[in-house]
Amino acid sequence: MELKDITAVYFIGAGGIGMSALARYFMHRGLVVAGYDKTPSDLTRQLEKEGMLLHFEEDVDEIPHACKKKESCLVVYTPAVPAEHKELLFFKENGFHVQKRAQVLGELTRMHKGLCVAGTHGKTTTSAICAHIMHQSHVECNAFLGGITKNYGTNYLLSDTSDYVVIEADEFDRSFHWLRPWMTIITSTDPDHLDIYGTKDAYLESFQHYTTLIQPGGALIIHKDLEMKPMVNDSVRVYEYSRDEGDFHAENIVIENGEITFDFISPVENVRNISLGQPIPINIENSIAAMAMAQLNGCNAEELRYGMRSFHGVERRFDFKIRTPERVFLSDYAHHPQEIYQSAKSIRELYKDRKITVIFQPHLYSRTKDFYQEFADALSLLDEVILCDIYPAREDPIPGVSSKLIFDHLRPGVEKKMIRKNEVLDLVRERDFDVLVVLGAGDIDNYVPQITKILEGK
Repeated sequence: MELKDITAVYFIGAGGIGMSALARYFMHRGLVVAGYDKTPSDLTRQLEKEGMLLHFEEDVDEIPHACKKKESCLVVYTPAVPAEHKELLFFKENGFHVQKRAQVLGELTRMHKGLCVAGTHGKTTTSAICAHIMHQSHVECNAFLGGITKNYGTNYLLSDTSDYVVIEADEFDRSFHWLRPWMTIITSTDPDHLDIYGTKDAYLESFQHYTTLIQPGGALIIHKDLEMKPMVNDSVRVYEYSRDEGDFHAENIVIENGEITFDFISPVENVRNISLGQPIPINIENSIAAMAMAQLNGCNAEELRYGMRSFHGVERRFDFKIRTPERVFLSDYAHHPQEIYQSAKSIRELYKDRKITVIFQPHLYSRTKDFYQEFADALSLLDEVILCDIYPAREDPIPGVSSKLIFDHLRPGVEKKMIRKNEVLDLVRERDFDVLVVLGAGDIDNYVPQITKILEGK
């Protein structure tokens, strides 16, 4: 089935951040777009306002008539949907064209010039920065992002003229192997998803295979300190980057008074006086990679400067809710030890002399089992650690695995406490905080608006 031949698209797991971006793409094309999700959310409600037909009961009878014609309906599902899902079984048993989200994104990289961002961490912010720079430039772009950008209030950007499409390349379930990038950034390859990959070597081999998928004549922009060695086609240009070294890097970095400026050093053209609109230390490195990709695809120096100073960030990625001299509160999606280490390091750099408290909800039993020591080491950079129960997502409990594994391995001198998730709001009411951070990829973020209101009331 060619994408140009379809008239309807049905999404199973429609409310996921990546799935919703694809749904918006097909709605913009004027197709009938419908789907199922387990629970309503702010995102599903917004999709319904935009014209998507959604329901929340697993029921074949709820599938719209236009989505029951196998000759013209594409069915897209997320790997998180169980194989025995009634609607998924209906479509498979009746000969529909059923694809994973990553397969559809792969088709888009064949139809357009795919600018993909892969890596264990940093890919959402880096792809969002690159998309923002290009979208506001003369080059323009389409984009499918893994987070809601604050500049646009969406995870999807549309251009009627540009052939470029910025895509966040997800390594979970080897999804990024469906892509055929014109250019790609690889930010990091710290092992993750070992429930899928089994070993660190298998994880690194997966990224290595991904580098073989870059189109001839394209480019790889890779962090210079990665353990994984790329295997690119001879015609693919390879560039290294990092904060302080590489083909692309920063010089004359100044961090003061809540602002960050630096010079962007590039083999194409150096750009002086870059100012970060979201002044977080880790964003220096993310910005270097994003600017490298944008510059290699035609964005000029002034477009890079404007894009960087006007970028406001991504929801749940260093997302400041309160930022006053008396109190700071932010939420961050970090859920891998290296992400948490980078977040903690950046927070410590910003607030050197203040007490920093983190409320952390671990994500997945398997990840906690594999990395509890690394989680403890990263969290121990902060002054006080409050641990909630593990958010299971797609997993069943593993005997002997709980947040206590992390709790017991925190370094001496770190204040620590274990609570249940439903005790979080009471704790915030009872306590006062100097700098408070909520970390995790689970449902702890649902409490962030209430925490913000409680702290503002103080």
